[in-house]
Amino acid sequence: MINIGVLISGSGTNLQSIVDEIEKGKISGRIRVVISNRKDAYGLIRAKKAGIEALYIDKKKFDSEEEFNRKIIEELSKREVELVVLAGYLSILSEEFIEKYKGRIINIHPSLIPSFCGKGCYGDRVHRMVLDRGVKLTGATVHFVDEGTDTGPIILQRAVEVKEDDTVESLKERVLKVEHQLLPEAIRLFCEGRLAIEGRKVRIK
Repeated sequence: MINIGVLISGSGTNLQSIVDEIEKGKISGRIRVVISNRKDAYGLIRAKKAGIEALYIDKKKFDSEEEFNRKIIEELSKREVELVVLAGYLSILSEEFIEKYKGRIINIHPSLIPSFCGKGCYGDRVHRMVLDRGVKLTGATVHFVDEGTDTGPIILQRAVEVKEDDTVESLKERVLKVEHQLLPEAIRLFCEGRLAIEGRKVRIK
């Protein structure tokens, strides 16, 4: 049974998708803690409803990004977390954090990386960029986190068609449905020991 820590900043719909799959017995892992950098994140309430420990850590109480990250590492370490999942977490991870959990941090991104990703590409902005560019396909990507922004080895991707009359909201809704399938699937594979990182590629065993 793999100990999982989930970092969030918002409503926590991706968190909910993980909780649901664990409750169905499809993931051989358990969420030990959910940590948010925002006090009003609804994901904290979702966690409590599921009987999971939920923590809000206020970045303003720390002198630097590094100290803030160190506090998160401390809380994860206390609970012997082996896999860190970023489920809509809008804060930068320090080099120390990434080094400590190398090959054990998974992120979900609402596009087909390497398109519409990198610095400043998150949330609704991504869908707006997709629509403005006029591409016919977008989607979701689950990847391991490295020192770059959205540059880590890709675990899973799935495409979503962009419709002529799509708005940011309608596109976001369809991409989210795919996110809710992909993220738990990637976590399941990790917990089963079926993901092998080979350079920039992830091999599914």
